[in-house]
Amino acid sequence: MSFLAKFSLLRFKGETVSNSNINVAKFGGTSVADYDAMVRCAEIVLSNPNTRLVAVSASSGVTNHLVSLANDTLSEAERQAHIDAVVAIQHNITEKLTLDADITDGFLATLEAFKAHALTSEFDARATDELLSFGERLSSYLFTQVLRSLGATSLRFDVRDVLATNSHFGKAEPNVERTSELAESALCPLLADNIIVTQGFIGANSQGETTTLGRGGSDYSAALLAEAIDAKAVYIWTDVVGIFSTDPRLCVKAAPIAKLSFDEAAEMATFGAKVLHPATILPASRSGISVFVGSSRAPEQGGTWIEKEKSEQAGIRAVTQRKNQILLTVKSPEMLLASGFLARVFTILAKYNISVDLVTTSEISVALTLDNAPNASRPELDQACLDELSEFCHVTVENNLTLVALIGSEIQLRHGELNLMGVLSDFNIRLICHGASKHNLCFLVEQTESDNVVQAIHSRLLEAC
Repeated sequence: MSFLAKFSLLRFKGETVSNSNINVAKFGGTSVADYDAMVRCAEIVLSNPNTRLVAVSASSGVTNHLVSLANDTLSEAERQAHIDAVVAIQHNITEKLTLDADITDGFLATLEAFKAHALTSEFDARATDELLSFGERLSSYLFTQVLRSLGATSLRFDVRDVLATNSHFGKAEPNVERTSELAESALCPLLADNIIVTQGFIGANSQGETTTLGRGGSDYSAALLAEAIDAKAVYIWTDVVGIFSTDPRLCVKAAPIAKLSFDEAAEMATFGAKVLHPATILPASRSGISVFVGSSRAPEQGGTWIEKEKSEQAGIRAVTQRKNQILLTVKSPEMLLASGFLARVFTILAKYNISVDLVTTSEISVALTLDNAPNASRPELDQACLDELSEFCHVTVENNLTLVALIGSEIQLRHGELNLMGVLSDFNIRLICHGASKHNLCFLVEQTESDNVVQAIHSRLLEAC
């Protein structure tokens, strides 16, 4: 008997599924990359009888091809190459499966719809979201069949029937109340007798048009669905064994963290811990839903639990970085002793749906950091916004910066024998932000230096503990 099978028998022996202990599982792109990966994930689902709802991402590589297809300048040959690549990824899975009639019909119809849509000559935000949704829609058919092949009673469910959003295509915001209403009527009745497989990342507006929650939004989807069905926990299965003290690719001594509070996890996800989508913590924290992050390749190794209880360990627990940051500085002598300047600036940023991370001010200027992730569906800062700001202040934009964040609990500039400012004095810091939260201290450095900065901080502040 495999370790996973023994683990499941020990942990779940005698348990029965009820509305109060249902779990939601989410599997990322690498976890459903191919047939063998899907089988591993299906075994994880079946090892826990309380897992009744599964949200899957697109198979690894698919979304990158879909993003490329949304480029209007592609030649016909380039467009066809991306279409063929998506089909090939699906074919590598289907060739090892015998599809049931309902799966065959739905999968082939979705595949043909994808091919037709991918040949569209122009992609506005609405058409792009429809295109990007096909990865999850296709993989959910195949994962449903893999579960059935292992003896499960599983159904594929279109998440657009319950996950209600606004019409902000590319980064839609959920309607939590409406989602709960739809889930109660359409989704909850199915959970008692079936394992439901649905899609992460996507939803639908009130007109039934497909929307997306932003790149990496499958984690967020899983948490929203967990909240809607009043689940006990969300299991985020990915390719790493939990959330680490820093990126283990940078620091060989980086270690997984066994337990985090909601506040600590939110800061880590927001400021660069890519294993978890930042918004995932919002519904979990609202509803007191525990979140587990672990590896679908090594479930027996455990992972990180994120829960409501505050950490008993004060001090720094992790260091993260987020590259491709923008520093926007707006300056005006009119700001001196004047009221309303900041309100005017932030009103314009809100108009263009621009999210600000860090803010520092002086008497006549304000500096803001913005995320400019290279795989975003739209640039974070567009020219129309800059033009509007320039009407009443001087605007400067700096690129190629990295936001480094120290994450923990009750972080102080001096804690015991640790003089944090003494450690940071070795680095050329462009901006620093501390005090708004006791869970982080953030600063900007040149992107070319950020890896060295993270390695040095981890070595001096975490490895020495």
